[in-house]
Amino acid sequence: MPRYLAVFTMDKAGPKFRAWKAMSEAEQAERAEAGVAAVKAWEAAHADVILYAGGPLGPTKRIDDAGAVTDGVNLLTVFMVVRAASLDEAARLFGGHPHMTIFPCDAVEVMPVLGDPD
Repeated sequence: MPRYLAVFTMDKAGPKFRAWKAMSEAEQAERAEAGVAAVKAWEAAHADVILYAGGPLGPTKRIDDAGAVTDGVNLLTVFMVVRAASLDEAARLFGGHPHMTIFPCDAVEVMPVLGDPD
């Protein structure tokens, strides 16, 4: 079965993130606790198609073709690799995912991983 990379995105200038940051620390902690439990439940329910659970992504460094290294900013926040029969099926796996319903991610970009699996 084909493999697909799923990358959750979060616009840190967007309304979902601003609403998250507007919550008190206690509200954020309570929501995060519920979110982590929901993500674990989602992963357990989809364990048969998750090839690599991935995880959160940290700060970005960018190196250009001249070799200059700079701090980068992008929307990428969490990733994982799944198996599915098609790209559409892989994308549908993430409908209603807790990263978008509880945490402030605003989308998931899903794309095929090309080439041989090993």
